[in-house]
Amino acid sequence: MRVLVIGASGAIGVRLVPQLRERGHEVIGTARSPGKAGQLRALGAEPVALDLLDARAARQVVLDARPEAIIHQATALADASFSRNLDRTLAQTIRLRTEGTDTLLAAAREAGVLRFVAQSFAPFLYAREGGPVKTEDDPLDPAPPKTVRQGSAAIRHLEEAVTAAGGIALRYGGFYGAANDGLVPAVRKRQFPIVGDGGGVMSFIHLDDAAAATVLALEDGRPGVYNVTDDEPAPVRDWLPVLAEALGAGPPRHAPRWLARLIMGEGLVMMTEARGASNAKAKAELGWTLRHPSWRQGFAAAYRPREPVRAGA
Repeated sequence: MRVLVIGASGAIGVRLVPQLRERGHEVIGTARSPGKAGQLRALGAEPVALDLLDARAARQVVLDARPEAIIHQATALADASFSRNLDRTLAQTIRLRTEGTDTLLAAAREAGVLRFVAQSFAPFLYAREGGPVKTEDDPLDPAPPKTVRQGSAAIRHLEEAVTAAGGIALRYGGFYGAANDGLVPAVRKRQFPIVGDGGGVMSFIHLDDAAAATVLALEDGRPGVYNVTDDEPAPVRDWLPVLAEALGAGPPRHAPRWLARLIMGEGLVMMTEARGASNAKAKAELGWTLRHPSWRQGFAAAYRPREPVRAGA
């Protein structure tokens, strides 16, 4: 297919473009900065500069590209410094998931594009009750913490708009494997504690596996929602020490709930009450096989220090 990848220079985009090319697809890749053109060409994509929040420009890019499919991976998460108020931190991404999604869907309809795949997010999305691991059929959190309420609403908007148009929304787990992963600096500095009993469950996904699932969803996925996560959703108390060890950091500190509430506000419930996401549907329907089935091995593979290459070796 001729595929237009929006956000092709992002963390997942730079892994997605080569995998699409390996499968024989022709790729047009957008990046907000014109300076990314060389990088996108090297990956095998025809580069286009685009600010997705410029609705007129986005419409024209879609019409000019004449794609048979669109993959919407646009976010503004690179090098984001996460704060007490995640909605404020993610304000640009919230707009990309609402205004940007609406713009792309309208342009896709006008251009007759039949395949549409978009990035969603599984962690912290499901209702904080019942079992620790949720499927795509389980209810979403009806009352997200105030500091993530707009972000949660943006994800709901994206999923509802995309699936109503016959597209696919991929609820990715927490990405890891990039040089600028958001968790890494805080964990290295021991600024990311285990709060309370550390019972909040997180689902992760290595970026290479996320890209592979995206290609399969594009080619064979049915309209709807898929969790794209690894095989082992796990509580913070299990995965955080493993990540710290992989990074060569000291063990994570522990913080009582009352102290964490003073620092994190309502957001601390994610550390103690969040639910994980099952990948059973994506594996069964897409024939998806993970290179990194668990964060236990994946963190080590992604973050272990590389041995220096000796002269003459």
